[in-house]
Amino acid sequence: MSDFETVAATELHTATPGPAGNPNAPGQPSDIGVPPTPSAVPGRPRSLAGDAWRDLRRNPLFWIALVIALIALLMAIVPQLFTSADPNDCALRMQHHGPQGAAIFGFDFQGCDVYARAVYGARASLLVGGLAALTAGLIAILVGMVAGFFGGWPDAVLSRIVDIVLGIPLLLAAIVVMGRVPSGHEKTRIAAVVLVLGLLGWTTAARVIRSSVITAKQQDYVQAARMLGAGNGRIMWRHILPNSIAPVLVIITIALGSFIATEATLSFLGIGLQSPTISWGISIDSGRLHMREAVTPLIVPSVFLALTVLAFIMLGDAIRDAFDPKLR
Repeated sequence: MSDFETVAATELHTATPGPAGNPNAPGQPSDIGVPPTPSAVPGRPRSLAGDAWRDLRRNPLFWIALVIALIALLMAIVPQLFTSADPNDCALRMQHHGPQGAAIFGFDFQGCDVYARAVYGARASLLVGGLAALTAGLIAILVGMVAGFFGGWPDAVLSRIVDIVLGIPLLLAAIVVMGRVPSGHEKTRIAAVVLVLGLLGWTTAARVIRSSVITAKQQDYVQAARMLGAGNGRIMWRHILPNSIAPVLVIITIALGSFIATEATLSFLGIGLQSPTISWGISIDSGRLHMREAVTPLIVPSVFLALTVLAFIMLGDAIRDAFDPKLR
């Protein structure tokens, strides 16, 4: 019997000396040949997106904002899920009548269902806001990537362009430009509003992605890709962009809410979308003219607009906090 078995048998009364090399012998590891438990296996390193999702799941404001945003998207895509009434089915005999049947918020001064027009108004508002955010995001990615990656005179020129556009107030410029757009077809007005908002609202996102690209191009994986013979285009779009896109998505999500509010403001002033297009801004403008007779045609679209804008801004703030390592 070896010395370590003698010591083990002396100290452990229940130990039974065994031959050396026996896994059950005292002094031998008891878990040889037994697969490790899941808790004993070292966890795989989590990605930034994984850490962000873990934080988002624990944030109640994120879920509240997400639910409201999804409801607004459903109203824009499938309004029939929320009301069976026709928003264009108006009868003057129902002018300013109270709630009746499916018209849970009554009728406006033209005898139209207030609730139905509020539901169908989400389509134009979200369409304009979404397309404007997409346009602004594409311009921001292109400008920010080129300025941050190449530096030098391209960075200087593009940065000055960003400063010039950033100094132009978005709403004021939109009012001036849209005032020169002639009244025309519904799609023409929508395209005009989208272009105005998209061409004037990309500067903040461009600055953010420029900073992210400057940081990312110094990383080891970029140098390794360059040593393997990858060109500038491949490095920019296959390596740097996927690691720099998260901050831009956050900015664009917040900007989406601002674009929706700006479109409603332009429509409220009569220089954005125009009838027969159904929009929250148009409904608010119509409701304020007759608020002494009935207040629900003003309040209902205002609440729909406020909740939608607030939801997208809260959603962007929650995503930003989750992706910001300084807040962990």
